Amino acid sequence: MPVQTVAGSLLDALADAELVELARLRDEPAIRTLTGRYNRRLFRLARSVLRNDAEAEDVVQEAWVRAFTALDGFRGDAAFSTWLTRIALNEALGRRRRQRPTIDWDSYDGNPSEAEIINFPVSAMTSDPERTMARSEIRDVLERSIDELPDGFRSVFVARIVEGMSVEETAELFSLKPETVKTRLHRARSLLREALDRQLGPALTETFPFGGSRCERMTEAVVARLCRS
Repeated sequence: MPVQTVAGSLLDALADAELVELARLRDEPAIRTLTGRYNRRLFRLARSVLRNDAEAEDVVQEAWVRAFTALDGFRGDAAFSTWLTRIALNEALGRRRRQRPTIDWDSYDGNPSEAEIINFPVSAMTSDPERTMARSEIRDVLERSIDELPDGFRSVFVARIVEGMSVEETAELFSLKPETVKTRLHRARSLLREALDRQLGPALTETFPFGGSRCERMTEAVVARLCRS
């Protein structure tokens, strides 16, 4: 028998708890709304563990299947978003453990519940092919640098800075003390700055280029004003 559902235009305004109740009844619009609400977070955090887009996507799908089939066991002791994200992180860590059995899991404090990664503002520069290419290259450098952060720092950095979670949310998610979250974030930022300085430092001398046709055009304009008037 089809389930009575809330109009699609109203679903986005519902709280997680209300959507979860609808999802328990396999209400498809509610399920779609929940997945749309948390897909990005799950992907980013799964990728922070696996450093592989395809693997992270698989984790997201598996996490949703596990979550929706276990909704009857969700009692609301933690926020739905935290419960869901832990499922995804456990799946990601399980996969990585199988891939790299010698990984130093102490960097996650022994806790097995321990990203397109950064979006830049889209502006008029997207109409400039050179600037668009530069923007893409900078994002690639940032993503690679984040990927190279140590395991215990990378996930905290992605949760706090990339995904915008609060210190308290991050601490709860990874079962860490808030002070530990702050310490790891500070260290991750320092490591990231060092990595970016190594990779981008030499390029700074080449920023704001003014050569080629632009230089020639300016020269011609100056000559015209000074010598041909």
